Amino acid sequence: MTNHNHLVMVCLVKLAAANHVFRALADPTRRAIFEQLTRQGEQTVHALTRSAGVSQPAVSKHLTVLKRAKLVRHRREGRETHYRAQQEALAPMVDWLNLYGAFWRERFDRLETLLGRMDEQVP
Repeated sequence: MTNHNHLVMVCLVKLAAANHVFRALADPTRRAIFEQLTRQGEQTVHALTRSAGVSQPAVSKHLTVLKRAKLVRHRREGRETHYRAQQEALAPMVDWLNLYGAFWRERFDRLETLLGRMDEQVP
């Protein structure tokens, strides 16, 4: 197996692991909720609803998607549910992006080498 094929296979495996995270964060409202929890720490559903600009049932649905992607955790305290961001859940997405960064760095390095050889051959 060539290095390129190996890299492509590794990228596909990483992408499969990152799909839930990508899907969850594809929605701007979910991204905003995740960012708010990341910046401001643990919050209740009511606090998230006040700043989300959508209804409480909609916020709850978004939080369910974020929970499935393991991007948030919740805990109950009396009648309130508190949510907090799980930033480490971004790791599969970050790993996948790093693999593609390495892939493109290698490609650009090879292109630069090729262009350098072509410049040397020009009379």
